[in-house]
Amino acid sequence: MGEYFKIKDLRVGFKTFEGHKNVLDIDTMVLNKGETFGIVGESGAGKTVLALTILRLLSSPPAVIESGSILFNGEDLLQKPESEMRKIRGRHISMIFQDPMSTLNPVFTVGEQIIRVFRNNKRISRKEAEKEALGMIEMVKLPDAKNIMGKYPHELSGGQRQRIVIAIALSCGAEFLIADEPTRNLDVTIQAGILKLIAELQRELGVTVLFIANNLGLVSAICKRVAILNAGRIVETGSVREVLKDPRHPYTLTLLNAIPRNKGERVNRVNTTIKEERDRDLRGCRYYSRCVEKREVCRDSEPVPGLILGTHWVACHRAFEGGEPGGGQHTEG
Repeated sequence: MGEYFKIKDLRVGFKTFEGHKNVLDIDTMVLNKGETFGIVGESGAGKTVLALTILRLLSSPPAVIESGSILFNGEDLLQKPESEMRKIRGRHISMIFQDPMSTLNPVFTVGEQIIRVFRNNKRISRKEAEKEALGMIEMVKLPDAKNIMGKYPHELSGGQRQRIVIAIALSCGAEFLIADEPTRNLDVTIQAGILKLIAELQRELGVTVLFIANNLGLVSAICKRVAILNAGRIVETGSVREVLKDPRHPYTLTLLNAIPRNKGERVNRVNTTIKEERDRDLRGCRYYSRCVEKREVCRDSEPVPGLILGTHWVACHRAFEGGEPGGGQHTEG
């Protein structure tokens, strides 16, 4: 399995009444074919903006892709005309959105919606499309698939709707799946079922999955590698084992401490001041205003990603006190 998806020097901003606001600033992010890679960050960190940038679905204006490249199978998605991107979306790269109720059309049955995807993309007969749609519903482990075909979205539970959205996302044979918080607003039991389904489909179909979450616990259940996103920048990355066992960035530690471990146990609340971080002078670390371990150098100098060990990289001055960062920019997956 080799590297086949790579983001390099990506800068994305938004034009607002208050001026230009930087939203994404990613030096390097690499996904290998067939892996499940996690992106973790709180609301406002830039996770969904990243997903929409990959698919070129950001409205411009106000969004501005200032620089960088997104290489998919060796071709830069940012340089492709819209006509080519329409052929890539769904067929090669697909996305599971956060809210299945707003993703699905309320006036059509879920079966009809899957059928239309097949007919629009494969140019097959309705009878063939119905057979394919039935197969997709069975593939996402929904019992009584024929009955489900005739249901409207509001007649299904949240977990059932999300399975239908997954079926639609994979119906055209996409090899790269972006899952944007696919278990959001679902109870714990249903979350576990959706995670298990995504993991099984990834193994069976060999798809590459970019799994977006605000919870490191979810990512640890499904991903091999993870990147921690804070205020539009990747501050720590490595194997899930490396990052969970030895978190080096204070923001990563904050996210870990927010995970409940025992029933009835109080967890630490994440203090969210994303806007303040983006509005401040960007010379230094964007976590400076919230960090309990900040130094003067953190205010004046942006930390450069350095190697801890193995594939574990972190962008934090504190992480390398007593020694120099071990290698500069992160360039390998």
